[in-house]
Amino acid sequence: MINEENIQQTEEAPVVSTPAKAKKADVQVVSAHDDFDWDADDAGFQTYSATERQALASAYTNTFNPITEKQVVKGKVVAINDKDVVVNIGFKSDGMVPRQEFRDVPELAVGDDVEVFIDIAEDRMGQLILSRRKALQETAWDKIVEAHESDAIVTGFVRSRTKGGLVVDVFGFDTFLPGSQIDTKPVRDYDQYVGKNMDFKIVKINDVYKNVVVSHKALIEDDIEAQKSEILSKLEKGQVIEGVVKNMTTFGVFVDLGGIDGLLHITDISWGRINHPEEVLKLDEKIQVVILDYDDTKKRISLGLKQLTSHPWDNLAIDISEGSKVKGRVVSVADYGAFVEITPGVEGLVHVSEMSWSSHLRNPSEYLQVGEEIEAVVISLDRNEHKMSLGIKQLTQDPWVDIAARYPIDSKHTGLVKNLTSYGLFLELEEGIDGLVHVSDLSWNKKIKHPSEFTKKGEKMEVVVLEVDEENRRLSLGHKQLEENPWETFESIFTIGSVHQGTLTSINDKGATVQMQYGVEAFAPTRHLKKEDNSAAKEDEVMDFEIIEFSKDAKRIIVSHTNLWKGAERERVKADKDGKDKARRSASKAVKKINQTQERSTMGELDALAELRAQFEKAERSAAAAAPKAEKAAAPKAEKVAPAKEQASVEQGDLKSLSGLGPAMEKRLKEQGVNSVADLTALDEAKIASIVEADAKISADALNKWIAEAKG
Repeated sequence: MINEENIQQTEEAPVVSTPAKAKKADVQVVSAHDDFDWDADDAGFQTYSATERQALASAYTNTFNPITEKQVVKGKVVAINDKDVVVNIGFKSDGMVPRQEFRDVPELAVGDDVEVFIDIAEDRMGQLILSRRKALQETAWDKIVEAHESDAIVTGFVRSRTKGGLVVDVFGFDTFLPGSQIDTKPVRDYDQYVGKNMDFKIVKINDVYKNVVVSHKALIEDDIEAQKSEILSKLEKGQVIEGVVKNMTTFGVFVDLGGIDGLLHITDISWGRINHPEEVLKLDEKIQVVILDYDDTKKRISLGLKQLTSHPWDNLAIDISEGSKVKGRVVSVADYGAFVEITPGVEGLVHVSEMSWSSHLRNPSEYLQVGEEIEAVVISLDRNEHKMSLGIKQLTQDPWVDIAARYPIDSKHTGLVKNLTSYGLFLELEEGIDGLVHVSDLSWNKKIKHPSEFTKKGEKMEVVVLEVDEENRRLSLGHKQLEENPWETFESIFTIGSVHQGTLTSINDKGATVQMQYGVEAFAPTRHLKKEDNSAAKEDEVMDFEIIEFSKDAKRIIVSHTNLWKGAERERVKADKDGKDKARRSASKAVKKINQTQERSTMGELDALAELRAQFEKAERSAAAAAPKAEKAAAPKAEKVAPAKEQASVEQGDLKSLSGLGPAMEKRLKEQGVNSVADLTALDEAKIASIVEADAKISADALNKWIAEAKG
């Protein structure tokens, strides 16, 4: 824009012109500029003399101020519109500055002096480019440092919202205002401050990164500190004052008491149990509170709300006493029990032992849940100490009453496996009635080290009552007692010296467990597992064993495989020794006879010598013939004796005479109509299938085996 003074001076300057010559002789043009000199220079101006040029340059120099780009100069505001501010710095044209660069000066008017930065003296359009923002930046940092050191209050313009706070323009420099430094109260809406001018204190600067942090809260706190001292001097314990809910946390509420905050703990909000203050109070709500305690030094105030009402225990109904039934809501569950709210502020404890007659309830959360409405019986009540003990199991009859009549000894029952231990398992017969099945009472045949080898938790099991201890609330149960003791039968089957076939199920350093017939387990020590060919015994290998020890009371069977082949070897050695001894005795008699007739040296003596030689040869032949007989004699004694006894029994028709058929099995066969050996041998395949279907513990293989033995 052209300067007005320049325009005025230009208008006042005299116009210099000369008459122009006609270009064509025959044409005469009449004009107001006939005196223009058409022979002037190419620029259209008449050539000035040196004096004239100097005078003209001096006129221009005195009119304009000399300027230099990239420096700060002072100017005057000559015009203002919606977009720009026109500033005269004494140059040939005025400069324009964006209106937004003066947003921190809302009262800006024409004629005000301002500092601007000459960005470009003349651009392509001939315009003068000025900037107030850059002019401020040139001096802003020095001003900010000075304000920070002097703790001065500065004015800034809130430009925009950013993450965690606001961006504030201070002296044309962008600074950061954290959300926590806007006000002493928590600010939930940052946008309400955007576009406003506010006073701040510079609280932090970084020279390296040119970062600045400002605070508006610091100005408020200075005023509040003065108010706090005045408020604290007037506080008294027990005083009731009004406050505003300022902030909520999980542990309580901060209440603004008019310049100072007090803490209202969650336990002091209500006599009843609450999980969060928002269940009772709201933000910005005005409430009446009582001063519980305060600290002048730390400037801390403890407040109470529930103390403004009477204690609920003072209003507890008179009809609530020991033995009465009450209803309430579960408000808390702990490891040792649950708290039940009878009325707001009145709670009773239900101990875990008072929840169920069952002794296996370990965690109250398995029985009760928070918020659940329940009924209970008052066990104890202390109104002075505000304590109440409740019970739930008392609502039902004690199941141990008349326990002996309902669970007599030898009675059979079915229960649920509730827990497994190393010494046995606990079986629940009904709620509150549990019994112990010892690990030794699970099976007659197998040696069970842990109940988990036999059953699982949650499974059903049939048992027999072995013992009832009503005083100590204990039941002793057994599972194996559902069947007859097979060891009575095993005693007649697994006799000492008898030979049976078995399978090696497991091998360790001490020996091997051997699975014998009828599911019974025996043990073979390591030295009794040695084979004749010195090869090692392996698991799942089937071998013959000799019974070397049997204990019905201890339910123990010791077997040996080594004895079988070592016994035969001992018999052979013995036979050889017996033969040689007999030959030596015969030879000794002959020599003695010769000595007695030594005086007679006749032909008869020669005959005696021949006879003696014949006796030696006969003794050697007898010893050789005795060896095979000794091997045959080494066979187990039971094989020689037992068949004869069994044959006699078979002829008499006794079922127990058959191998492996004990009293229990004989009883089962008789229940199916098989009373004698004759009945057994008369069974056909259809009858065998019918018996097996009727009694699962009788197998077709066993029946066929006994039939073959009886017929043989």
